[in-house]
Amino acid sequence: MAKRDYYEVLGVGKGASNDNIKRAYRRMAMKYHPDKNPGDKGAEAKFKECAEAYEVLSDPEKRRRYDQFGHEGLRGIGMRDYSHMKWQDIGSIFEDIFGFDDFFRDIFGARGRGTSRRAGPTRGYDLETGVELTLNDIAKGIEKTIEFTRQDRCSECGGSGSAKGSKPGRCTTCGGTGQVARGGGFFQMVSTCPQCRGSGQVITNPCKKCKGHGRVPKKRSVNIKIPPGVREGQGIRVAGEGEPGRGGGPYGNLYCYVRVKPHEFLQRDGSNLIAVVPISFTQAALGAMIDVPSLNGTRGLKIPAGTQYGSVFRIKGQGLPDMRTRRTGDELVHIAVETPTRLNTKQEELLREFAKTENKAVSPQSKRFFERLKKYFGNNR
Repeated sequence: MAKRDYYEVLGVGKGASNDNIKRAYRRMAMKYHPDKNPGDKGAEAKFKECAEAYEVLSDPEKRRRYDQFGHEGLRGIGMRDYSHMKWQDIGSIFEDIFGFDDFFRDIFGARGRGTSRRAGPTRGYDLETGVELTLNDIAKGIEKTIEFTRQDRCSECGGSGSAKGSKPGRCTTCGGTGQVARGGGFFQMVSTCPQCRGSGQVITNPCKKCKGHGRVPKKRSVNIKIPPGVREGQGIRVAGEGEPGRGGGPYGNLYCYVRVKPHEFLQRDGSNLIAVVPISFTQAALGAMIDVPSLNGTRGLKIPAGTQYGSVFRIKGQGLPDMRTRRTGDELVHIAVETPTRLNTKQEELLREFAKTENKAVSPQSKRFFERLKKYFGNNR
């Protein structure tokens, strides 16, 4: 399914300021937050869609590329795969990237169930990118080199965020516990500390290369094997090529989604291929041998005399492989009979002579049609 325009998702114009985009996301995120819409899968999908739109429109470089090239402009820059992500993790993503702690605490903090982050190793986030394939690629399978950019561990500090020779200090907000309590008496609400985000530690001497974030953009190049028969929108999982986890946790995965490049003559229908081939009315009437397109070049097809418009001829085994059954589909050639729009004098004379020889039996289908038409309207007067 095609992605919606990100400005439309957040309900803002293309000239919206960063503050307006921030406010729009906050409004939409709170509207569709799963805590406020329990069990509503549609709201959860829109919640993730809003997060994806905000990631792009709040980042100047991603927004510039999106404004210039649309969704295609975001290929290869390591966009997060929100469709496979748990909605509970989305709040912490933007805390890490954009630093809007107070803003996201309103949505994802103490008032959200299950959104507290635990200290300790956690798996990294998944990323998504796209790959464009031709029908020939899909027919045979192919190995592709995919280039993308991900937020990787800083080589200077090893991902700790602290300068060499220094260590994080204890968080003064939570006293190193990673949690804070609000309220008193019997009713206390315990949530993840907004200052250290559950780690119990804060960076006191940040690394100069990553400025204390522990991560820097890094270009990656991986080879992926794409099996024969893949479909539009299908994702190929590349394990361990997502973002690094926290606290030494494992990397997430990269999902590479397939886009099929349109073929000039062929269209896909499951494992079959469809070709619409025009012929003249004389070829249809008298029969002919014609050339039709296929994945392996042109091939001959015999058209029998009397072929009608819309006739379909099947060429066995000239389609695409099915990933489940391993069977190869067929090519279906749909015939379109063309009526000439310009006749020279000789051609018109010949057709008029032919017309004089016609009788009711020449066109049995038209005879049956007009007899049924006369009978229908005669009975309904």
